[in-house]
Amino acid sequence: MKSLHNLFNLFYPNNCVCCEQLLLDQERLICLECRFDLPFIDNGNYESNLLTQTLEGRVIIEQGASFLYYHPIGKVKKLMHQLKYKNNQEVGEFFGNWFGKKLLESGVFTEIDYIIPVPLHKKKLRKRGYNQLTKFGEILGEILEISYLENVLIRTSVSKTQTFKKRMERFKNIETKFNNIHKDILNNKHVLLIDDVVTTGATLEACCKEILKSENVKISIVTLALTE
Repeated sequence: MKSLHNLFNLFYPNNCVCCEQLLLDQERLICLECRFDLPFIDNGNYESNLLTQTLEGRVIIEQGASFLYYHPIGKVKKLMHQLKYKNNQEVGEFFGNWFGKKLLESGVFTEIDYIIPVPLHKKKLRKRGYNQLTKFGEILGEILEISYLENVLIRTSVSKTQTFKKRMERFKNIETKFNNIHKDILNNKHVLLIDDVVTTGATLEACCKEILKSENVKISIVTLALTE
C-alpha cells in the first residue's frame, strides 16, 4: 500500500499551497513551516479588535474575529486565491476546522443561532460554481453546533472584488446591495456573519444593515482575513 501511495504522489504530488514544497504524510494543504509563518491576528479580545474597530460607528456587532492579516504579497493571498478562484474548497475546510476549534475553545460564540455567509451574486455564483465560504461555514457549524443558512441573505448587485485594489480605491465602490428575503427567520436571533477578506468593511456593513431589518436581531462576525 505504501508503494502505491508513493506512486500516486509521483504522478499527483501533494504540494503545499503556499510554498509548493512536497507535503509530508502528516501534513495537509500547508506545510508546518508555512503554517507557523502565517500572520495571525490573535489578541483574544472578541469585543474590541481590528475587525470591530473597522465597523465601529457604522453598525453594532456583539463580537468579531478576523484570523489572518491579508497582504498584497504573501501566503494568505495565495490561500485566498486558491479558495476563491481555483475551486480549492479544501482551504475553506482546513480553516473551518482550525478556526472553529479556536472559537469553540474561546467559549465566546455560544449563543449563536445561525451562521450566514456573505452571498455571491447569482451571476458570479453561476460563473464560479460555488461560494467560497460554504465549506468554511459548514465546518464552523459542525464544530460549534450551529445551523448554517446559505439562502437567507442574497446579493442584488454585482461588484468587482475589492481585495486587490489600493485602499483609497476601495472606498469608491460601496454600492453593493443585499436583500434579507427571510426576515422572520432571523427575528430574535443571534447571527454569525462570515466573510473571507475584509477590506473597508463596506460589504459587511451593507449585509449587517439588511440583517438588522429583522426584529431584535444580534450580529457577530467572523472573517478569514483582514487587510492592514
